[in-house]
Amino acid sequence: MLAKRIIPCLDVHNGRTTRGQQFGKAEQGELRDVGDPVELAMRYNDQGADELVFYDITATSEGRSAMLEVITRTAEACFMPLTVGGGVRSLADFHVLFRAGADKVSINSGAVSRPEIVREAADHYGSQAVVFSIDAKRNLQSSKLSWEVYVSGGRKATGLDLIAWAVRGQELGAGEIVLNSIDGDGMKTGYDLEATLAVARAVDIPVVASGGAGTAQHMLEVLRYAEADAALAAGMFHHRHYTVAEVKDYLAAAGLHIRRTQLY
Repeated sequence: MLAKRIIPCLDVHNGRTTRGQQFGKAEQGELRDVGDPVELAMRYNDQGADELVFYDITATSEGRSAMLEVITRTAEACFMPLTVGGGVRSLADFHVLFRAGADKVSINSGAVSRPEIVREAADHYGSQAVVFSIDAKRNLQSSKLSWEVYVSGGRKATGLDLIAWAVRGQELGAGEIVLNSIDGDGMKTGYDLEATLAVARAVDIPVVASGGAGTAQHMLEVLRYAEADAALAAGMFHHRHYTVAEVKDYLAAAGLHIRRTQLY
């Protein structure tokens, strides 16, 4: 049995870590600065995080240089694997991020625009290095429970069904899916358990739950009952409500198989 993973996430805007709710936008003043991303990464590395995810929410050529510096500094200082996403649309983008120190690269809107890029990246770098990130929101207009895929930072509906798109990602060669709940993002009310379970049962690759974590109990629920392979969280760690080690202790006490990293 593979150990369940605990993954802190840092949204980086112009070289700083930010937090919002339901994909809040910087231009509307909906993001709060919560610290230097490299300092936070080092904190989570010391706490025993299994991985770290960076999302470049600037995702422009102007802002990319700041993000690359963050990745390189983090890779030099930390031992945990790094996943980086945001604005990835070509093999050249994958190459730049890997050269900066990323272990895995996450693609979201770029995959919707041109799905073949996922296959090309998997063929070139290996499926284990390609993360298929999906932003989804519950479809309240449908008579049955379903979720729609969104792009452009959660601002643009695609008409794609979440489950079908997740299956497509696996078929294209992605090695992992990160499911971001737009409804839950930053709300601290818990993950979307139904969406996570539906995706986990539709694919054979690992599923990382994201969006809504506020307590260690929320992580237990999504890992145990929604069959997620990993739980991603931001605010509950950034604001020191929990350390990664405290969450791991809680989950282990509940009977989950957790990697207990030696802390120094």
